[in-house]
Amino acid sequence: MKLIFLGPPGAGKGTQAVKIAQTYQIAHISTGDMLRAEMREGTKLGKEAKDLIDRGELVPDDVILGMVKNRIQKEDCKNGFLFDGFPRKIAQAEALETISEIDYVINIDVPVETLIKRISGRRMCASCGAAYHVSTYAEPNCVCGAALYQREDDKEETVRNRLVVYERSTKPLIDYYIKKGLLHTVNGNADIDTVDAAIRAVLSK
Repeated sequence: MKLIFLGPPGAGKGTQAVKIAQTYQIAHISTGDMLRAEMREGTKLGKEAKDLIDRGELVPDDVILGMVKNRIQKEDCKNGFLFDGFPRKIAQAEALETISEIDYVINIDVPVETLIKRISGRRMCASCGAAYHVSTYAEPNCVCGAALYQREDDKEETVRNRLVVYERSTKPLIDYYIKKGLLHTVNGNADIDTVDAAIRAVLSK
């Protein structure tokens, strides 16, 4: 099974991807993780990406796609894979078609104001890296005793900017995959298990 999860920042793509990947025994592929792995392994593409990142430049599509092609040929992808955060734009989706077929594209839909509350309410531990949310944990310190802090990219103004970028570059993929007959939208404005059940209902068809 070959899947793509679409959805704005804070929609819960990563959380749902882990559950689905475990159930179907397919590889959960995040482009961020993939980039770090290629750089850690010192591959030709990894070195090229590291040079660009070290100069503060964006990694171009051809480098990302080269990494994707390498990644899906690995042993853990023999049963399929799930892309979390890729493709991010139409050009990447078109290029992906030359590398692999896709069975389902799951779009996790969540209202903007809910996304902002989810992300801007997140707090991180400066020591152990644990994550909390102000709606369920109001203490200033982690259970390990270290202070909690809010990441810069979790602040409301930054979150709104991230959502604008998503609307501009990634949301057009929804129409693209609708036309391909691959897109299935699930309501992400629910608890984790309910969203998981909705995704499984689509995949069981």
